[in-house]
Amino acid sequence: MSRDDAFAELPEPPYYAVIFSSRRSDGDDAGYARAADRMVELARQQPGFLGVESTRGGDGFGITVSYWSDEDAILAWKRHAEHAATRAHGREHWYRHFELRVARVERAYGKKQHA
Repeated sequence: MSRDDAFAELPEPPYYAVIFSSRRSDGDDAGYARAADRMVELARQQPGFLGVESTRGGDGFGITVSYWSDEDAILAWKRHAEHAATRAHGREHWYRHFELRVARVERAYGKKQHA
């Protein structure tokens, strides 16, 4: 079976999904990309982090879903100092519009392509 790195490898539910939908502002693409990479790197180090999936279209609309073991892990990530500073900068400079939703995943299934 081949692995598709765009998909997070997750445990059996239940777990939590933090869904961040956003529309980028124009400009500072390089700064945004560096910060996004750093946030994923940092999130991977946090207790309770399970994985992340992210995509952004040419029109600037993107969705990032991070997966967490429980709500305490999500709150700890929200309170992480570097994440909080980057989030504040993003609200001011990188996003025209964003929505954040937290959901408990009860069931999960899919199709995996075989090599």
